[in-house]
Amino acid sequence: MIQKSKKIILAGLGSTVAAAYIFGSFAQAEDVTKNKPSPSTAKDKLEAYVKFTQIISVIESQYVDEINTTELVDKALKGLVANLDSHSAFMDKKEYKDLSVQTKGEFGGLGISIGMKEGALTVIAPIDGTPAFHAGIKSGDIILKINDTATIGMNIDESVKMMRGKPKTKVSLTIIRKGESKPLEFTITRDIINIQSVYAKTIDNNILYIHVTSFDQKVVEGVKKALKEHKDAKGIILDLRNNPGGLLDQAVDLVDLFVDKGVIVSQKGKVESENQDYMAHKQGSDTTTPIVVLVNGGSASASEIVSGALQDLNRSIVVGEKTFGKGSVQVVMPMGTEEALKLTVARYYLPSGRTIQAIGVTPDINVPLGKLEIIDDNLSIKESDLKKHLENELSKIDDNASTKSVSKNTAENNATKEDDSIITQSQLYKDVQLKSAVDILKALIITQKGKK
Repeated sequence: MIQKSKKIILAGLGSTVAAAYIFGSFAQAEDVTKNKPSPSTAKDKLEAYVKFTQIISVIESQYVDEINTTELVDKALKGLVANLDSHSAFMDKKEYKDLSVQTKGEFGGLGISIGMKEGALTVIAPIDGTPAFHAGIKSGDIILKINDTATIGMNIDESVKMMRGKPKTKVSLTIIRKGESKPLEFTITRDIINIQSVYAKTIDNNILYIHVTSFDQKVVEGVKKALKEHKDAKGIILDLRNNPGGLLDQAVDLVDLFVDKGVIVSQKGKVESENQDYMAHKQGSDTTTPIVVLVNGGSASASEIVSGALQDLNRSIVVGEKTFGKGSVQVVMPMGTEEALKLTVARYYLPSGRTIQAIGVTPDINVPLGKLEIIDDNLSIKESDLKKHLENELSKIDDNASTKSVSKNTAENNATKEDDSIITQSQLYKDVQLKSAVDILKALIITQKGKK
């Protein structure tokens, strides 16, 4: 989720008129991706408010059990806001206090980003190196239960609260996974989540591979360092697969490294103060080195802004699978001192004007996850080399014992000398998406010859 600073609204709910105004504002906050309702007239609003108060009055006077009006209204508000979208929520006293603890204190987590897809609590992506990653949680997994509690009807905040807890404590997840005949059970130990957000490697000596796992505050710094250390790179692969997003400014500044003009992303909402265009700057931009961006269903939010902006500005080829589709802005607005409203106030739009929300970014070239199998035909020998080949085979038989010993030692030495700063051909063949990206990038490099 793209993070923004909290906005404080001094809201006094001292009168029925003020409360009615707030209800009216909520009622009009429909999803812009749906058919827009016609604006309510003053008469329509008054009738709606009267209906609401009448129902409350009837419940208070005739419901079989004793009712606390404050609790009743709080439940009504929760349902009202939850029906706007999966990211908005009304937080009562306890939930608001929990949020403050989570944002200020230390807590253990699993290392997964989650979202709602078609009403189901869905894993956007596990973050590399975290407990969820090591446990085998995958992008697209549907979380059916957390411990023994079903997630049906549960919002994102409630589920996050259940998965967080003291480090070294355990939580169980029941997962529905595509292709599996029955739910899967995972028991995961919570831990403090420390993330390395940028990894840099080389491919074939002239291609720079940059893997960004999440958009924390060190992403642009890490990418700049990688670019500086590999000045001679002929092309760049930017891997944003399973990157759930993060800080907006890091996403914008990352795109700004590779474009020198135009709008990178726009933020648009009902309130004019929420509208903003984030522009590219010419200084320090590399506009010539070919780029291929890798994405999948675990790429969300800030990842979608980067991949979509580079795609719209014709600065890269996007390869992989369609992204998650999370492109909205939430702010937490305190309502008095003990309650708060988390509300979607804007959406992000790419340079072409298209939205990410619930749609995602479609790759230029769709490549599913998979491996490449290489068939090694050892008998395919040129006639000119046949005699030499046969002589070599005879010498192998004669020196069988010594050759085995030498081969074993050589293999062991090669295993210990494997360099984790490069991606080998054998590693490429295990990742068809990355292999396709490399092949496409090589073609772009060839077409760039003579243009610089």
